[in-house]
Amino acid sequence: MAALLPLLAILAGNSGDWAVLGACLMLAVAIALFIFYIQPDASDLAPHRTKLDQLLERRDTIYDNLRDLRFEYRSGKYSDGDFEAMKAALETEAAQVLAEIDQITEAQVRRPRGPHAADGSAH
Repeated sequence: MAALLPLLAILAGNSGDWAVLGACLMLAVAIALFIFYIQPDASDLAPHRTKLDQLLERRDTIYDNLRDLRFEYRSGKYSDGDFEAMKAALETEAAQVLAEIDQITEAQVRRPRGPHAADGSAH
């Protein structure tokens, strides 16, 4: 019964109290709608890929393409010249991707320092 006393006091009060009660009810309805009826966008749930993730995926794709190219060459689908040209292009692209991966990973790796690295002495 003690919990109902503040509510009864608001109901018996002036119109300013009714406005506060109405605002609280509107806020409660808005929160309920937001929680139960707003659906997240699919892109919000997808993991965000870093530049390194993209490069590693591209590297794997190039390696798969090289493997497929060799298989198709052995099965007689490509001539020697065509095979060499496509292989060289894929290897060049792979080298570029690997260089970018090295740049990113070198920037992320912190080299450990020895106990005497700060004072400049060599042992």
